[in-house]
Amino acid sequence: MRFPTATPGPFAAGILIVALMLGAAGCNGHPVQKKLAGRWHGDSVENVDGEVLAAATGWAKGASFEFAGSSLTVAIPAEEPRSSSYEVVRVRKDDVKLAVKRDDGKVDHLDLKLDDERNLRWLLGDGRAVVMRREL
Repeated sequence: MRFPTATPGPFAAGILIVALMLGAAGCNGHPVQKKLAGRWHGDSVENVDGEVLAAATGWAKGASFEFAGSSLTVAIPAEEPRSSSYEVVRVRKDDVKLAVKRDDGKVDHLDLKLDDERNLRWLLGDGRAVVMRREL
C-alpha cells in the first residue's frame, strides 16, 4: 500500500515559517529574566552610616524596579521613572550583573543579588545595598 505524500503549498509553508519564528522569539532572553519579572519595592538599606541611615532608608523605600521581559523601569524618589532595555551580562549563583541602556546610548551596570523569589539586594558598592521586596 502506498501512502499519499503531500508537499505543503506556499501558504502552508509561510504559516509554518511564521510559527517557527514566533516560537523561537518566545525562547529569547536569559532564564534569570523570569526570576526578575515583576515589580520590586525598596524596603531597607544595608551598611549605611548611622547619621544618614534614616534618610537613606526613606530614599530606599521610595525606589522601585519593574522588570517586564527585557525592559526595566526604575523609579527613584524626586525623579521621573525611566524605562529602558537591559541585558543580562553575567550570572554567578545568585549574583546578577545587568547592562542597562540609556537614551543617550551609554550603558549603566546594575549589580543585584537574588536572595530568594521575594527578596533581592541592589548592590551599590562598598558593601552598601538596597534591600528590595517583590510586589505580590
